[in-house]
Amino acid sequence: MPPSHPAEPHRLRWPLTAVLVTGPSMAPTLRHGDALLVRRGGRPVRPGDVVVAVFRSRPDLLVVKRAVRPQDGGWWLRGDNDLITDDSRAYGVADVRGRVLVRYWPRPGRVGARPL
Repeated sequence: MPPSHPAEPHRLRWPLTAVLVTGPSMAPTLRHGDALLVRRGGRPVRPGDVVVAVFRSRPDLLVVKRAVRPQDGGWWLRGDNDLITDDSRAYGVADVRGRVLVRYWPRPGRVGARPL
């Protein structure tokens, strides 16, 4: 599920970056149209974190996925929606560009808002 593309989609330029989710691969955790705040750097990625990454086999595609395990100097990623396989099962290892800190839209407490 690629987020909307920042000026240069293959890298995050600032320590904090806003990213917009597109597609259903992270449902029900994240849905199309959710806005996320992503941090580059900070604590190391851990299994279970939601991250923004680039698959080595698809360097033009910035994605939001869940980190499963470190592999070959990168990460094996999976979407939360098991019906969609546009993750490491299709594209292999990915390089993480940032870790999702929070979904800020829709705001928590609003109708349809979901916690991360």
